[in-house]
Amino acid sequence: MIIARQQDVTDVVLAAMDRAPSERLRTVMASFVTHLHAFARDVKLTEAEFEFAIDFLNRVGQATNDSHNEGVLFSDAVGLSTLVCLLNNGQDGATETAAALLGPFWRANAPPTANGGSIVRSPTPGPALFFEGRIRDAQGTPVPGVRVDVWQASPAGMYENQDADQADMNLRGVFDTDAEGRFAFRSVKPAGYPVPTHGPTGDLLRAQLRHPYRPAHLHVLAYKPGFKTLITQIFVDDDEHLESDVVFGVTRALIGDFRKGEGASPAVDVTGEWYNLAYTFTMEPGEAVLPRPPIK
Repeated sequence: MIIARQQDVTDVVLAAMDRAPSERLRTVMASFVTHLHAFARDVKLTEAEFEFAIDFLNRVGQATNDSHNEGVLFSDAVGLSTLVCLLNNGQDGATETAAALLGPFWRANAPPTANGGSIVRSPTPGPALFFEGRIRDAQGTPVPGVRVDVWQASPAGMYENQDADQADMNLRGVFDTDAEGRFAFRSVKPAGYPVPTHGPTGDLLRAQLRHPYRPAHLHVLAYKPGFKTLITQIFVDDDEHLESDVVFGVTRALIGDFRKGEGASPAVDVTGEWYNLAYTFTMEPGEAVLPRPPIK
């Protein structure tokens, strides 16, 4: 079809794509093009704005490397990551869920660690944290043999791949739940931190007068065949940015009860301030699929 006017463009593109043999591809791309073209018409997108958008997209790719994923960061900063997470968990978005976005800092192959062991692998100042987790199914039955991957930023607000002063895989570890569905580890209490702002996502935040901070949290990924992989975060309950998380990741179900310890700590080498955190996770039945690591 020869295009005679701007209203013809969308129909012509949809017709051209309709030959794709994959029904899902046809569905997704038809909706994407329809909404994208409607957006351009709605805001009356100028040529200068279009060129800026293409440059922004190119910069997202150029800012991505083995230790930083700008694409994930951008999707987080516009709320798309959290929206997709909530749409696909908690009975397809019908109920509150403990699932949360993966974030841009998960690494595969963290060190296997004994239950109760420490994930502090280089000197890391900050209050000690003793974590006790339990994993249950929807009926409340303990789930043994779950591979649990945990990772967090240091109290300085950086993941180890961002910080030359931290050992490789510091504050990362992999655990297996015992017969009662339990796992435990020792760490340090995490702190809030700014997301990286050196790339185009940072430019967007500054243009919108938004702060770049995430509230302090722990990441958990639980995997076992027969269950849907649970990806979640647990937030420190007194963090000042709980209600203004730059990536919109906080839900009520994810706020932990960080209790300041009293008296002698559970470890003889810990003096000063320390915290306990206990949390029970629920895994839904489904397909066990590991996500693609955002960084290497």
